[in-house]
Amino acid sequence: MKVSVIIPALNEEKTLPRLLDSVKLQDFDDYEVIVADAHSKDRTREIAAGYGCRVVDGGLPGVGRNAGAAAAQGDFLFFLDADVVLPPGFIRNVYTEMQDRYYDLATCEIRPLSDYRLDRVIHRMMNLAVLLNLWIDPKAFGFCIFVTRRLFKRIGGFDETIYVAEDNDFVKRAAEFRTLRYLNSAYIMVSIRRFEKEGRFSYLKKGIKMNLYRAFKGEIHNDEVVKYEFDAFDKPESIEDTNFFNKIETQLLSIEKNSRSFSRRIQKQGGMIDIKQVQPKINEYAHLVKELDAYLNKKERREQRHQRLRDFFKPRRSPADTK
Repeated sequence: MKVSVIIPALNEEKTLPRLLDSVKLQDFDDYEVIVADAHSKDRTREIAAGYGCRVVDGGLPGVGRNAGAAAAQGDFLFFLDADVVLPPGFIRNVYTEMQDRYYDLATCEIRPLSDYRLDRVIHRMMNLAVLLNLWIDPKAFGFCIFVTRRLFKRIGGFDETIYVAEDNDFVKRAAEFRTLRYLNSAYIMVSIRRFEKEGRFSYLKKGIKMNLYRAFKGEIHNDEVVKYEFDAFDKPESIEDTNFFNKIETQLLSIEKNSRSFSRRIQKQGGMIDIKQVQPKINEYAHLVKELDAYLNKKERREQRHQRLRDFFKPRRSPADTK
């Protein structure tokens, strides 16, 4: 068996069929699909079995990925999430590039399943963060991590004691043995439901907060730093928001173009990198992130003021009304 596709899932009856349909349409035959189900209360298991998937008991994402890997027979483990969609040729492209280039650990570009401009901007920022940190602080998203089974076993899989960002911890430990690679031949389509559930501003701010905590204090083992549940969708509608994100998008396109050119040059040199070369690009990106963080904090303070005003002018119910 060449490839094992491993999908942790919990109550994914609405999203899982779309992923499994995209898997069925792949031009690659030597693979298996393992769904690690965290005791769903909907039809997730039934759907997975109907598509011919192997179903194992899962838990939180790290637990599910480990359970899937323990049952896997493939030489390569492709970790996906239930809400992604594979473009045509995805499995073949990832497998071929990793095999031909002797890669043991890789990720790829992510693109949103959305026509909303802001979503494209945010995903370009996320791709850029991965690209610029390949040789300094390697990280990848759990829904698109590709690793050889031998490397997975060597590092002991995912750390199940980590509350959030266990995917980044996994990549960091794996990269101590094999360099994380950013594939040129593949991209993956990603659901934006996290944005709609948590709010785009909240999601961005959460990511910044997690990265800062991990950089200075270590892995996150409880919910004191961030929580999974956030407020509802927060769509930027004001002129101020629109102008700010237009500015961010222009900066992103420039940084992205230069960084991709730089990355290709480094790859031609066999992955050897001089920190003096990459530092200006990291500084450029870091400045952009700081500007975004400052804007989000400002917006949050403004919303808090508005909420206090709304609470102040909210009609008060008299004791008699409560009887």
